[in-house]
Order: sequence, then C-alpha cells, then structure tokens
Amino acid sequence: QVQLVESGGGSVQAGDSLRLSCAASGRTFSTYSMGWFRQAPGKEREFVAAIRWSGGTLYYADSVKGRFTISRDNAKNTVYLQMNSLKSEDTAVYYCAHRLIRGFIAAQAMGVMNEYDYWGQGTQVTVSS
Repeated sequence: QVQLVESGGGSVQAGDSLRLSCAASGRTFSTYSMGWFRQAPGKEREFVAAIRWSGGTLYYADSVKGRFTISRDNAKNTVYLQMNSLKSEDTAVYYCAHRLIRGFIAAQAMGVMNEYDYWGQGTQVTVSS
C-alpha cells in the first residue's frame, strides 16, 4: 500500500505561481513513476505531468508545457508541481498519482490514468482572472 498526501493548493490571481507537493508513504521503495492529474468542475480528470522515479524522465500535457515543472525528492519520497503563469483554465482539483514497479512503460503511457495504482485525495487550485 502507498499513501499519498497532497498540499499546496489555494486561491491565486492569474499570472501567479503555486507549488504543489505530494508526499508518499508506505511501499515507496517500489515507485516506478508519480504524476499529477487535475479535474475541473464538470470535466473529466486529465493528465498534467509525470516523472519516472528512476532516471527522471519527464512528461507533460501540452497545455502546461513551459509553465509547469514536475520534480522529485527521492529522499523525501515527495513529488512537486511548480505552477507558474497560472491561468483561470488551470482551476481544478489536482490529484497526485503513484505507479508501482511492474514493468516498463513509455513516457506517453505515464499520462494514462489506468497506469496508476494509488491516488491522493486532491488539492484545490483556484485561479481568478
């Protein structure tokens, strides 16, 4: 089992920055990748960014490339999402996700919800224009 706890959400103005954190506990020695997804009101959950734990391969949704940066701290079993130049369309609940080691997947596959085994409870990000 892996437990994920997100933090760092809040309400900001367009153009501001926020940094989300997701701390993992439990079976963290079996981490293959971690990712961030988001769900806006009335919309389906969508991929934001992901990082492969070994090697650090990064993968981003086109909508956040150049504005968001995902990173990790292996020692703290924590993944971060630095969000800059926030837009009103970034408003959503942001979820952290964890995939166990169970074989290689391509970077693009890290953007697929079904590839993840555990999910956090979500943290709200609200961007006002």
